[in-house]
Amino acid sequence: MDSYPRVAAFRTTAALRQHLEHLGCPLPCDDTIQSAPASPLAQSIDLPWLGATRTVGNRFVVQPMEGWDAESDGCPSELTRRRWLRFATGGAKLIWGGEAVAVLPEARANPNQLQINEHTASALAALRAECVEAHRQRFGRADDLIVGLQLTHSGRFSQPNVKLRPEPITAYRHPLLDAKLHLPASHQPITDAEIARIVQAFGAAARLAQEAGFDFVDVKHCHGYLAHEFLSAVDRPGPYGGSFENRTRLLRELIAAARGAAPKIEIGVRLSAFDTIPFVSDPETGVGRAVAWDGPYRWAFGADAHDPLRPDLTEATALLQLLGSLGVRLVNITGSSPYYAPHVQRPALFPPSDGYFPPEDPLVGVARMLGAARALKAAVPDTIQVSTGWTYLQNYLPHVAQAAIREGWTDFVGLGRMMLSYPDLPADVLEHRRLQAKHICRTFSDCTTAPRHGLISGCYPLDPFYKARPEAAVVKEVKAVKEVKAAQLRQVPQPATEDVIS
Repeated sequence: MDSYPRVAAFRTTAALRQHLEHLGCPLPCDDTIQSAPASPLAQSIDLPWLGATRTVGNRFVVQPMEGWDAESDGCPSELTRRRWLRFATGGAKLIWGGEAVAVLPEARANPNQLQINEHTASALAALRAECVEAHRQRFGRADDLIVGLQLTHSGRFSQPNVKLRPEPITAYRHPLLDAKLHLPASHQPITDAEIARIVQAFGAAARLAQEAGFDFVDVKHCHGYLAHEFLSAVDRPGPYGGSFENRTRLLRELIAAARGAAPKIEIGVRLSAFDTIPFVSDPETGVGRAVAWDGPYRWAFGADAHDPLRPDLTEATALLQLLGSLGVRLVNITGSSPYYAPHVQRPALFPPSDGYFPPEDPLVGVARMLGAARALKAAVPDTIQVSTGWTYLQNYLPHVAQAAIREGWTDFVGLGRMMLSYPDLPADVLEHRRLQAKHICRTFSDCTTAPRHGLISGCYPLDPFYKARPEAAVVKEVKAVKEVKAAQLRQVPQPATEDVIS
């Protein structure tokens, strides 16, 4: 397997830029971090909002992440509350959903995923209110803070009852992913009648979110979950498959249902703008490689069927234009799926326990993600866009982010895993113009390894709270097995937190 330089090994922005040029994927990168109020990251932005205008106080966004730690009835737990409050007081002025919230019991990605229904809505409302008040106390105001709720149906990756036992609900029979999930020949995709029930559930969820005080709902269309899978349902018969019009029918119906049930709440869409062919670990090297496939691969939305490793944003552009015609301008651009191409969706040097070593320098993955967002922003400039894929930039995240905002690549910088280890990053950048090296996520992937083994998600290496929990020992043991296997394949560098730039 190839050995790639760590981001922390680049001692200057010039060295990072030189490496990016060598990779053939240059990114804008400022030499210094600017302070507020001059920094592009500190600039407020006015959003069209239900016929009026809402102001967001800066350009940082908290991305939705599942913690596998809600109560069994779908209500937030104390662990959920801790995570959301850390997000709320970290300095970002837009919280994109907190985390994915299932609209039906069978739609959960794990038995401890949040749900929204008549029973849980009051608890979610209380948590939202507590977050807003905590933000107000920390920063003196909250009128420029926007908090949304991500509504999801996990579809192919549903496992609502028993940890690590999937109960897939699929849009169509997939020639590769069905085998990955060991679906029997008798498995049947969801029917049109069942789709109608899901549409109704999204509408009911939007109504409850509106009553709970959330500013918007995200009608989630990403990462291989049900609504995203419909975008690639080229073989599905009937009104929800085949043509682009049919494959976006569910999207249109979900938006209509949300609007009809909750006219006083805005709508956003988190979109995997491109997908790819699934990857597996090479048994000889442990490096990820694309699954072998002869002929065109037609089941990756936003990819070239003749070269599915290459994004083709033609349909993604058309989808953003469709959203604009429906009055939806708030979009969050991501790509692929953590289940079958994690190096694309979540660039990292150290893979989760069930993953593979990256087949490319993770900075290539960062550039791919940010490049797609830039291209879509240029193609559909009236979208209000959040971009994804920033965490692997580590020390240089603010240097690239402020340059990207200034140059119009995107409107917002969406932070995911980084917010688990370092929720105060936005405030530190804007208030102090520096990062605290000991908190910077180094993409060790423990936050993914833990839920892959039925454990709660958190930053076990860098957050003392999770480091002290009993699950940390299990994660450490799982990683040790992975490292032994890696050593048998080839000597690889071990994770370290000391060789970093402050």
